[in-house]
Amino acid sequence: MAKDKTSTPGPIRFQRSWQQWWHHLWSDRSDIAHVLGDEALTRLEARITASEQGHSGEIRLCVEAALPWRYLREGASPRTRALSVFSKLRVWDTEHNNGVLVYLLLADRAIEIVADRALHRHIDPAQWQALVEAMQPLLREGRHEAALLHTIGALDEALRHWFPLSASQRNPNELPNRADLR
Repeated sequence: MAKDKTSTPGPIRFQRSWQQWWHHLWSDRSDIAHVLGDEALTRLEARITASEQGHSGEIRLCVEAALPWRYLREGASPRTRALSVFSKLRVWDTEHNNGVLVYLLLADRAIEIVADRALHRHIDPAQWQALVEAMQPLLREGRHEAALLHTIGALDEALRHWFPLSASQRNPNELPNRADLR
């Protein structure tokens, strides 16, 4: 009996060239230090900390050298991995549901921004795309810190607009401000 070929398709696989496979297989966490040293990470942490003084949102930064083998084998996209990291880092678990993850995947030179539902409601997809596109030239030039600082600044502006703190309020800092390195 022939199998029906109109059945539900499997998951969409992200296509990578052999060069991209090579980057993933030979990259590790030590490669992050080549693009973001300790001083740069400290400056990024300070920028996130300063930002969170003016709004109730939470900004979480994750820099990953390469996809884990399981994700690579399954053909997962950077977006799929960013959604997984969003969950693993519990960015969704903030009091006001206004956490946002900035995810940088070095092996693919990919950037993803994942916002929790309260923030996502206020910003349309074109604005998110414009923010990601503004980072691309800086990343291509190897200016990773500048790209991330630009993005944190744009997120700070949006969070201050939609989720401002009054003079008597304080952000309880629900998530770590130090970048998660993988």
